[in-house]
Amino acid sequence: MSESGITPTITGEQAAANAVDAAGAAMDHGAALGHLTGLAIVVVIALACGVLLARIKQPAAVGYILAGLVMGPSALGLVENRELIQFMAELGVILLLFLVGMELSLKTFSQLWRIAFGTFGLQLTLGLAAAFLVGFILGWDTPETLVLAFVLSLSSTAVAIKMLEDLGDLEERSGQIAVGVLIAQDLAVVPMMLVIAAFGSGDGLGWGIAGKLILALGIMAVLVFVLLRRGPVQLPFSAIITKNPDLRVLGGITFCFAAAAISGLIGLSTAYGAFLAGLVIGNSRSSHEMQQSILPVQSILVMVFFLSIGLLIDLDFIVDNLLLVCLLVLLVLLVKTAANIAFLRLLGESWECAVVPGALLGQIGEFAFVLGALALAFGLLGDETYRLIVAVTVLSLVFSPAWMVVARRTLRYSLAGVSSGRELFRLILQPERSEILKLVARLSALFGWNSSVKSEDRDDDPKYDNLDDEARAKDAASGLPPIPF
Repeated sequence: MSESGITPTITGEQAAANAVDAAGAAMDHGAALGHLTGLAIVVVIALACGVLLARIKQPAAVGYILAGLVMGPSALGLVENRELIQFMAELGVILLLFLVGMELSLKTFSQLWRIAFGTFGLQLTLGLAAAFLVGFILGWDTPETLVLAFVLSLSSTAVAIKMLEDLGDLEERSGQIAVGVLIAQDLAVVPMMLVIAAFGSGDGLGWGIAGKLILALGIMAVLVFVLLRRGPVQLPFSAIITKNPDLRVLGGITFCFAAAAISGLIGLSTAYGAFLAGLVIGNSRSSHEMQQSILPVQSILVMVFFLSIGLLIDLDFIVDNLLLVCLLVLLVLLVKTAANIAFLRLLGESWECAVVPGALLGQIGEFAFVLGALALAFGLLGDETYRLIVAVTVLSLVFSPAWMVVARRTLRYSLAGVSSGRELFRLILQPERSEILKLVARLSALFGWNSSVKSEDRDDDPKYDNLDDEARAKDAASGLPPIPF
């Protein structure tokens, strides 16, 4: 009631307006709740897939790709806002290169730069030769051929580093060689993006793109030289920032985004600026504190990056072209691994230091998605070609850990004197055969089946018994699962 004791009269128009406002508020609340529910579903599926893959000692990145596949339009269709996912994926790319820069030890890389750049140079040469051969046969233009060459020459930093950590070889000579080659590849990503952008803008490889490449390489060379000569640098306001955990996170992200923005404004890639920012922080006196503070935020956005890759997978395309996709995956793993081993042997490395890095670098890397998406946006790639690149790259990442197990066992038995191809093949598959026989025997005993197979049946040559036991112990210690066939 009012002060005069008279209840104010509400007109029909006012009541209708109030009802509309209430309905609008309810709709806004419902939409917000719907977005929150969708976000919860995305996070739960990503976590479940990541945990599942980590449980069987696979890189969590592969789990995030599978989560994106499950939620994508080819499966459940839970994610519809592709623009937001694309934006978050771009942030993930920036922070992925920021992470690569932070983890780059210039002191270690300076000891391996000859073999790293030598191996990558040979990889890129082989990629160009193979791509131009394919382009000539299929009638492709030069830009499309260059994109394929760039894609074939790259390997996955995230997956390879995870496998090295599981194997305990990260500090070994073979692991250091693999990391050095991966760093050389990552350094080449930015120039590759500039080349694709130049062709996409119609300028081609003219003086403009040459100037940008010279500028990018010059800035990086000067920065690396200064960091190597001066040692760990002192970041601005680091004395204040490193003492406060909140400021450490904000300071690191600010440094990353500011460098990325400046790099973009002067005509270079934003990812290039993020990489340089990471390089400076990683070689500063505050590197440890900054890395530990930024890692959680970065892990989330990198997860979104791999999740967005899964969203791009077209299951219908893979099913319709299953034979072609599988053949290309096998061809990529075989040719890249053999070529990497040959290159490292040519550069003077031992068989062990050639086979392990060669197999580790046998897959196609995550930056293939970045280059492919950039080429697609500029109209340099057709939709079918892009979907084929995505399919082959994803499957090569998924099968990479099993491929690494095969390569290690092949090396082990070959060094032990096994020369017969048939015998080598049998011994490589023996651990899985034994596990299958044990499973069959247990199921037979459980269900009362009549089976002539016994779990202890073995047809191994006794002289390889100890070697088999060592192989199983090594595989178990490394955490890698049995080969899935």
